Amino acid sequence: MEASFRWVLLTAVAPVAWGANYYVTREFLSADRPLWGAALRALPAGLLLLALRPRRPRGPWWWRSALLGLLNTAGFFVLLYIASQSLATSVASTVMAASPLAMLLLAWVLTATRPARAHLLGALTGLAGVGLMVLTRAEPVSLPGLAASAAAMVVSSLGYVLAARWRDGADALTATAWQLLAGGLVLLPLAAAFEGAPAAPTGRELLAFGYVAVVATALAFTAWFTGLRHLPPGTVGLVGLLNPLTGVLLGTLLAGESLGPLQLAGLLLVLTGVALGRPSRGAAPAGSPDPAAAGPRIPRPSHVPPDAGASPSGRSGGRAGVWRGRSGAR
Repeated sequence: MEASFRWVLLTAVAPVAWGANYYVTREFLSADRPLWGAALRALPAGLLLLALRPRRPRGPWWWRSALLGLLNTAGFFVLLYIASQSLATSVASTVMAASPLAMLLLAWVLTATRPARAHLLGALTGLAGVGLMVLTRAEPVSLPGLAASAAAMVVSSLGYVLAARWRDGADALTATAWQLLAGGLVLLPLAAAFEGAPAAPTGRELLAFGYVAVVATALAFTAWFTGLRHLPPGTVGLVGLLNPLTGVLLGTLLAGESLGPLQLAGLLLVLTGVALGRPSRGAAPAGSPDPAAAGPRIPRPSHVPPDAGASPSGRSGGRAGVWRGRSGAR
């Protein structure tokens, strides 16, 4: 249980950083350059992580990195940038609180991971809090911005479920680096074609891009995908409800956005959803098989090392792993 709590704390770094990212994007970055904004967020972060872990994908991880890069980086970053510029910080971040329910349903469909009752209850509670916060606001809400935020939530939820399913043969740092690079390389020619050359950034914009690329992307995505490897998808999704909490607090304290009694009640519902989704004692990590279906456990002789005869991806024999460094060694 203590180990699970540590993974929850590490995973929580991501939604807190993302909640602050809405405010930084809205207040300090250009509103009419979503493609460049997304590309300049993805590429530096991907290059930084690749420098820390210089490995290249092999086998299925070439196309997996490309697909996850399209979902978790290219599509998600552009839609999120549009939503951040079109909506109040508190609204843009709160819409993403519907992602736990989307992750639970997608995991059920794609991986046959039946949602736990507590996770489903927590997701519905968080979604009710979202509705209360968004629908009771006195200020008008941009429908295109709301649509972009909802689309970003669906796209990222699909990507996160696939990332939780594809855990074999790839450490979180390397897998995250190649997703970011794949998405950034897709965005780069599109940004040049549709938005022209990027404008020279001001000092404030450089600092903002530094936060967006290093903290809200490189650090946050590494923490998030690490959590997907060690916690159930439902728990990870509900930890993501800290995203709207951070966005609402920053929007209220720094951006002067109003927060009435009904919005506060909605925020409490979101936090209740996080509490309901905390990992139970003995919870299996994402993608772990059902112990009851695994058959009897055969004791390993004491003289045999734990990794004897197994590849890093968990399969006996075969090639030595999916990820290789520049020198060819794992």
